[in-house]
Amino acid sequence: MTITTGDSVSLEYVGRLTDGTLFDTSRADVAEESGLAAQQPDRDYEPLTVEVGAGTVIEGLDEALVGMEEGDEETIEIPPEKAYGQPSEDMIREHGTDELREVLGDDPEVGMYVQTQQGGLGEIVHADEDTVRIDFNHELAGKTLEFEVEIIDVN
Repeated sequence: MTITTGDSVSLEYVGRLTDGTLFDTSRADVAEESGLAAQQPDRDYEPLTVEVGAGTVIEGLDEALVGMEEGDEETIEIPPEKAYGQPSEDMIREHGTDELREVLGDDPEVGMYVQTQQGGLGEIVHADEDTVRIDFNHELAGKTLEFEVEIIDVN
């Protein structure tokens, strides 16, 4: 059965950067072998089920699934524009150091991660006596992604 928009698809995947760096997978053996499982001990590695076209996965993967069939195995390259976009200066926020110190209960330092009340995650990229800059760009922004995909089931 050829996958079309609206189908429910279960798939196994391995996500890598173009330099081969693994960033995500549904396969337990790959996660164990790479050390990813040790970094995420509470995660279950199992096939991902998505509704094609519903926007639950990045655009490039959503589009690539259309036309595939159960049993297909493909490597899909997704440019930043169809993944997490390009990094944007608009996603870097400035805060007063004293204000952020009060919220954190500690001195803000470059490399620390902070989470907003809405669940956004940002990395402190600059901190001095007066100003802290926090980068809320997705960590994969600007990256071309490669997904090894195996279609397990199509409904």
